[in-house]
Amino acid sequence: MENKTIAVISTPLGRGAISIVRMSGKNSLEIAKKVFKSKNLDYNKIQPRMLYFGKFDLENNLKENCLMVYFKSPNSYTGEDLVEFQVHGGTILTSKILSILLSNGAVLAENGEFSKRAFENGKISLDQAESIIGEINAESEAELKASLNMTDGRLKNKIKLMQNSLTEQLAEIEAVLDYPEEDFEDEVKEKIFDNIKVFKNDIENFLKECESSKYLKNGINVVIVGSPNVGKSSLLNSLIGRDRAIVTSIAGTTRDVLDESVSYKGIMLNFIDTAGIRESNDEVEKIGINKSINSIDEADVILHVIDGAREKNAQDEKIENLLNDKNNVITIINKIDCERIIPKQKNEIEISALKEINIDLIKDKIYKMVLDEDIDYSQVIILNERIENNLKESYEIVCSILNNETQSMDIISMLIKKLWNSLGKITGETENERIIDLIFSKFCLGK
Repeated sequence: MENKTIAVISTPLGRGAISIVRMSGKNSLEIAKKVFKSKNLDYNKIQPRMLYFGKFDLENNLKENCLMVYFKSPNSYTGEDLVEFQVHGGTILTSKILSILLSNGAVLAENGEFSKRAFENGKISLDQAESIIGEINAESEAELKASLNMTDGRLKNKIKLMQNSLTEQLAEIEAVLDYPEEDFEDEVKEKIFDNIKVFKNDIENFLKECESSKYLKNGINVVIVGSPNVGKSSLLNSLIGRDRAIVTSIAGTTRDVLDESVSYKGIMLNFIDTAGIRESNDEVEKIGINKSINSIDEADVILHVIDGAREKNAQDEKIENLLNDKNNVITIINKIDCERIIPKQKNEIEISALKEINIDLIKDKIYKMVLDEDIDYSQVIILNERIENNLKESYEIVCSILNNETQSMDIISMLIKKLWNSLGKITGETENERIIDLIFSKFCLGK
């Protein structure tokens, strides 16, 4: 069935300087001729990628001054003829222009239909399409950089090289099977298994990147624990740069979990301030204390805050016992603006939450504890769960091939074809229509 010409508003509706209404399909220019005129424009000699200033015909002889640009197939985002109108921002005006395009033969685009057509026309691969969603939804600088990395096609190019190599290996297997009298099966087998070992290493590296990349998308969860009145809430306020938590001299002020995030080196640090851990008869406070204890197990990093200006008490000891088997604890010695009484602690940072002394040292320590080193954005960074699952599937097939060195060439050929298809799912080379539809439904209208 032939694709219809689709149209949609590509910018958020509301007041603003401009809105963009776009069409894609073979009739885009024909529809544009009916509604847009410019003294500098001869549609028979229209220049692709040139902005034309003119008037869009509304109704009752009313016209909108706007800009139009034409992208000729296949040199457009979708790979089809594509027309964009840049009009004055406003809900009523923009909706009116879309309505006129629809009345002249266009149909309303579905979510992600522009990007789906780009995929179907070979302009982008499936992993690149998903990375565009990542760009749109990015909530941190690191997540944006990782998505841009994928949009650039770095993963697609690596997968293509692997598939091309597998295709060559399949051809060599066919030669062995067609000419058994030549007796070069052992030589071909050795070459195949050497290549598969390289693939195994490559996929292992991809999967390692998936593990560390989760922090780019979700951030690092940092739980602040300690006994009452050691300065946990003051520390949270200093870390995020504003007064989020109530700070008083009354023990038990924080009764529930508070969470706030701040960006550091492009990574979101998600700070969770918890209720002071102590014995309490207050039912509400007890619930908060239980939440504090549970949050310890879910944390990427634990900040154990201690008042450095007093001796440890039973509550401090109880918290230390809770953290004894944890290797992700940073001990925060607070109140260094006062005389220090407490002895040196393991993996400690001295701070003053009140005077905001050494607060950046905490952020740097958290970052290095989880990520070890700065992220190399020149490498392939994978944030997508679907792609990670496809890589795990491919890894299992690779291991299966390496465990079948004594199998016949027919069996090895079958496994290599299976691996080729598994890798193809990442770029969309072999993915089924249902999965493709699901991915593009996650796009917003107009993309």
